[in-house]
Amino acid sequence: MQVFGIVGAGATTLCERLASELDGRVATVESLPDGATEREATGVGSETKAVAAAYGLGADGNWVGTGDSRNFDDLLDSLASRYDYALLAGFADANVPTLALGGAGATTVVMEAEAASAVDIGGLAAEVESVEPHVTLESLVEQVKDDPLADYAGAIATFTGRVRAKENESDDRTVSLEFEKYDGVAERKMRAITDELEARDGVQRVLMHHRVGVIEGGADIVFVVVLAGHRKEAFRTVEDGINRLKSAVPIFKKETTTEEEFWVHDR
Repeated sequence: MQVFGIVGAGATTLCERLASELDGRVATVESLPDGATEREATGVGSETKAVAAAYGLGADGNWVGTGDSRNFDDLLDSLASRYDYALLAGFADANVPTLALGGAGATTVVMEAEAASAVDIGGLAAEVESVEPHVTLESLVEQVKDDPLADYAGAIATFTGRVRAKENESDDRTVSLEFEKYDGVAERKMRAITDELEARDGVQRVLMHHRVGVIEGGADIVFVVVLAGHRKEAFRTVEDGINRLKSAVPIFKKETTTEEEFWVHDR
């Protein structure tokens, strides 16, 4: 799922205009003021046919609309398996690529414009398509379940790598890891690995995703999902997949502990 934010005057309306330029299911999420009603929260973008679903979160980051209570990160995770795009209006503190309108501030500004009316919608849509996707294990599992080859599969095996706090009791605690990839090369290497694994007898589909950027302690880093005829080839392929990803794909890691930070390849 591609996630993109817009902040500043006209952000909500621009999200709705942008939705019509995107090819896929679009969810919009609007930052609502304290005291917003349930009706206001569930009506965001509801009159725009291009928007498949609309949600609202209060100023404190907590759920305002109907349904189960959830915070910002939980909401994005829940959307990832159902939507192709999530457009965020008014979340200046969100760590997602953001268009700032009229000089509005945001954590991760990748584009700026004087006003919503001055934005080239086609160019903005292209920018949204280019951002790093928001992927969860659940979204990958749903993807292989929907694969045309799923009729021939009796097993789905998965691997999730996460940020480990400590290797040993005496170690300094790891606060976060930061990952950078060799753009272009990393994607080609990963595609080559999945192609070779999918050529095995009994293996129908292999999906791999490695997050980049700063990832906090305890959070997920990398996923491998294998759709296969039987559990034996599914388990073997998952293990081979993560081993080959770690050894062959150029992704670089910086570790931040409570005492220091360093690029792991330097050591």
